[in-house]
Amino acid sequence: MTFKRFEDIQAWQTARDLVRAVYKASAEEGFRRDFGLRDQIRRAAVSVMANIAEGFFHRSDKEFARFLFTAKASAGEVQSHLYVALDQRYLNEGHFKRLYVHAQVCSKQLAGLISFLLGAKVKEDGRLLSRN
Repeated sequence: MTFKRFEDIQAWQTARDLVRAVYKASAEEGFRRDFGLRDQIRRAAVSVMANIAEGFFHRSDKEFARFLFTAKASAGEVQSHLYVALDQRYLNEGHFKRLYVHAQVCSKQLAGLISFLLGAKVKEDGRLLSRN
């Protein structure tokens, strides 16, 4: 797997879509007035994208993977914040599920890329399982 640009990475493209969806959802009535949650979920979503891009420019696969682990953790943070938005009724159940799954897809893509880079299986929770 060779990428010429970070924009070619499927996980980055998915993260970009996630950012758009999070910004749109957090601009809705009620959600947009909860400045703390709105800003936090937006920062977490942007962090997914940014860490993929930043890691791409590091010289080693190990360093790149380190940034991808951070991006994966930020995707989990988005998922956690979505529960707050659901509990505060800023999102309905359907919207929550769509956004949650979107972050989950991104997380799985990141796990696959990390596994490739490190030659090790990555569990869904982000832990390394074994070396190939």
